[in-house]
Amino acid sequence: MRLLSKIYWLVTRAKRRLAMKLLKPLFRSSGNNFKFDPYGTYSYQTISVGDDVYIGPGAYFLASESNIEIGNKVMFGPNVTIVAGDHNATQIGVYMFDVKEKLPENDLPVIIQNDVWVGTGVIIMKGVTIGTGSIVAASALVTKNVPPYTIVAGVPARVIKKRFTDEEIIEHERLLTEKHKFKEFK
Repeated sequence: MRLLSKIYWLVTRAKRRLAMKLLKPLFRSSGNNFKFDPYGTYSYQTISVGDDVYIGPGAYFLASESNIEIGNKVMFGPNVTIVAGDHNATQIGVYMFDVKEKLPENDLPVIIQNDVWVGTGVIIMKGVTIGTGSIVAASALVTKNVPPYTIVAGVPARVIKKRFTDEEIIEHERLLTEKHKFKEFK
């Protein structure tokens, strides 16, 4: 029984890797070391992804008439939803289902900057920017911009605390810059 379980796991893993390899070129752009759930739901051509990004299982990233931009070193837990669009619900005498025209404010980009951790079950709505170094706690509903280096949680998401003091942010960024330069010249 153990052998069958191991074989099943290996075959499943190989199928996922192959699916990822086949689907990766469909994204608008993608960087190095980009891993994602190939069985998630994506509006591929509207999504740009940086280097070292992981998108957990059950992802649902949709932007029909705007974009989703994901920076470098970003982690998404399972079942994260990003919706960068909305419906036009302003027309009188027309069922919302039948309205095809969009207003400019109906579809706005979502930007996830570098070094962000988005927890399990988070929902991120249109027009939101999540700042560098931020953490979005599990099950949060993000409807407004998240400042850099903050931790947000809740429905709707609100700032719980800063990740670092201002001095620590300066030191953190200095160390990251030094490390990055060192890697380039190695």
